[in-house]
Amino acid sequence: MITNTIMGTIITATTTSMAEPVRPAALYRLLAWMSPSYPVGAFSYSHGLEWAVETGDIASAATLVDWLAVVIGEGSGLADATFFVHAHRAVVSGDAAALTAVAELALAFQPSRERLLETTAQGNAFMLATEAAWPADALALLRRAWSGAVAYPVAVGVATSAHGIDEAVALHAFLHAVTANLVSAAVRLVPLGQTDGQRVLAALEPLVEATAALAARTALDDIGGHALRSDIASMRHETQYTRLFRS
Repeated sequence: MITNTIMGTIITATTTSMAEPVRPAALYRLLAWMSPSYPVGAFSYSHGLEWAVETGDIASAATLVDWLAVVIGEGSGLADATFFVHAHRAVVSGDAAALTAVAELALAFQPSRERLLETTAQGNAFMLATEAAWPADALALLRRAWSGAVAYPVAVGVATSAHGIDEAVALHAFLHAVTANLVSAAVRLVPLGQTDGQRVLAALEPLVEATAALAARTALDDIGGHALRSDIASMRHETQYTRLFRS
């Protein structure tokens, strides 16, 4: 059992051991794809955090932990992790119909124009970069199954599966990247110090693990969102007077 505490917020999760070590090639690709330097433009988006900071909902490391705990564990973090899982499994099984269903639902699930832009801009950019630099035959399954814009978690789920990267390992890497990008945005917006940003990221580690475990057993029909304030933030950000981020 892991227990992590930051400024009064306690998050716990049960640890699980991996059956096999991560292959060096898989680790190399995950580090490349989930790096802030991968050309998907993740740094341009705050996921509504910019509005939450302006209104005072987020003003410290503790309030950032509280906000992100809901977003990751009950909102878009869990939903995206579930889309990731189903996209990954659809490629493993070669099921084009299942891949179509998850690709379509991942777009329909976005609560605002800016959040739709956020996931499709990153998803499309991820696919283009990966197809160019890291080609794999299985990537074509998504192009055959779905001709529209691609949501970011679907793109990453498909790519990691196409390259034979273990679902659980890939999912943890994806959720870490999403969480780290939100923390990075908050460090610039609140502002917070870099060390406080790392404290927040460390505090959320057990929650990320728990979210990955829940996503692995969640059916597409069971996806729901309970981060209403975050969804409202993404809508209000569209008309925010001064903005640094695109969402």
